[in-house]
Order: sequence, then structure tokens, then C-alpha cells
Amino acid sequence: MDTLVETLTSLFDQAHTFLFVQAVQPLVFGLGFGHLLEDAHEGSAWVLMGAVQLAVMVVVFRALERWRPVEAVVDRAAVRDDIVYTLVHRLGVFRLAMFLTLAPVADAVAGELRLLGFKPWQLDAWWPGFSDKAWVSFLIYLVAFDFIDYGIHRLQHGVQAWWQLHALHHSQRQMTMWSDNRNHLLDDVLRDAILVTVALVLGVEPGQFMAIVAVTMLVESLSHANTRLSFGPWLSRCVVGPAFHRHHHAIGVGHESAGVGSLGGHNFAVLFPVWDVVFKTAQFDTLPAPTGTRDQLPEHGGRDYGRGFWRQQWLGVLRLVGRA
Repeated sequence: MDTLVETLTSLFDQAHTFLFVQAVQPLVFGLGFGHLLEDAHEGSAWVLMGAVQLAVMVVVFRALERWRPVEAVVDRAAVRDDIVYTLVHRLGVFRLAMFLTLAPVADAVAGELRLLGFKPWQLDAWWPGFSDKAWVSFLIYLVAFDFIDYGIHRLQHGVQAWWQLHALHHSQRQMTMWSDNRNHLLDDVLRDAILVTVALVLGVEPGQFMAIVAVTMLVESLSHANTRLSFGPWLSRCVVGPAFHRHHHAIGVGHESAGVGSLGGHNFAVLFPVWDVVFKTAQFDTLPAPTGTRDQLPEHGGRDYGRGFWRQQWLGVLRLVGRA
């Protein structure tokens, strides 16, 4: 297993070096941003990782959607909006915005913590005899971050103000593999701020954190896919699949627990359904159902979530302040 991890890491590093030397570095110097070369090096790694994810989605996940779709896609304009969201997130545009706005604050906080003598926990070092194995360390952090993600997801559905932002993600009536990144930017900022803070506290290495994010995003893209792919009675209880997560997006199910209008829901897990089982929010063996939010239905007000990236972002702000 360690050999496989090392081989994949080596291939990625080689591709990253080629991309940086041949394209990114000349561009950075040409624009007069030589002082940002180190940041550009890290940023180009995220872009390359995003490109790899997009390749897997287009080649593998799209084939699954064509093989056994849950429903016919009739609103292709809505899907195109989701593709824009995916490109913004996977090709580094969102991370560039985060770098220009929030990174200086995060760096300042991290610097102050170091001056105060703060040392990360190094969570993987708590497992004697395994800390030197890359794949074991990766799995430990993957499970830890998935638990944090489950908690974040519960808050997105349980805190009224946060739900007004997260509701955009659930407003897609034609859910496909592109729907994972259909999020309000403020929703993403809150989630990423928590995850980066956890990464700092737990002491996960930057490269390992990138791999965790990449694996999580790929599984999320698959779990949103418009496919009847079945994981079977056993595997579906070990890894989140399309059926389990589609139920989370079902109207009146994924975002309600105790009747119409109540916040809550089911099937919050991102990677491992065990969290839903432990906290009694799991619902297995469900049939495919229409996706969206109840307030989109005409009989419940017909709320408009907008068309197009900027319109959807603006309406999210208006919902947050009670104006939409």
C-alpha cells in the first residue's frame, strides 16, 4: 500500500513540477508577482488536482450517468449553472479568492500561535507503530475530517441563518455529478474556515490535506450523480453512494425532521454513513425521489432560487437578511 501511495505521489509531483516550471512560473514573473512564487506553487498544485478530478468525473462518472440515469435531464440550463460552480471550485478560482481575502488573516493567526508555543496535536502519532505508514496516516485524517464534515453538515441544516445559504445547494431539481459545488460562497467560506482550523490543530501536512480534500470531493461528486449505481446492502453502509445521498436531497426529507418547515434531515454523512448510524440520522433502502426544497413547490410559496451564478448568490444574501 505504501508503494502505491508513493507511486501516485511521485507521478503527481512530476506533473506538478512540469506545470509549474513550464507555465505558472513564467506567468508569475511576467506579471511582476515574483514575491508570490511560493503561493503560486501551492496554488498550481490545487489546480492540477482539480483537473485530475474533472477528468475522472467526465470519463467515469458521466459514463455511469448515461448507463443508468435516475431521471431524464430536462433542465439543462440548471445543470450548466452547476458546471460553472464546479469549474470555479475545482480549477482554483475560489481558492484564489480565499487567498486574496482570508489567507493573510489565517497566516497572521498561525504566526501568533507559533509565537505562543502552540504545537499541533499530530493525530496520526497517537497510533504507535503506524505513524510511519503514509496510508494509515491518510486514513486516520480522512476519518477525522469526515467526522468534522458530518458535524458541519448538521449545522448547515440546523442553524436557521446558515440554512438560508446552504439551501441553494438543495435547490437543484436536476441533481447530477456537477451539483456538489452548487453552494453559496459564504457557505463555502464558513465550511473551509472550520476545516482549515481543524487541519492546523491536528497537524495534517499540506500535501496530505490536499489529498483528503480531493478524495472527499470525488466521492461527493459521485454521490450527487444522476445514476442508479447500487453499492449493495453492505457497502452502502460503509461508503456514501448516490442512492443514500439522493435521499438527503429529496424534497421534505433531507432538510426536515419533524414536519413541514422544521430544520433537520437525514443522511448527512459525506464519506462514511457510520456517523448517521451512530447519531440516528440514517435512512437506508429508500427509493429515488424528486430533489429540491419544499418551499420551491407552488403550494408552499414557490420560492425563487434564481438562475445563473451571480443571481443565485445575491438571492442567498437576501434570504440571509430576510428579504427573499
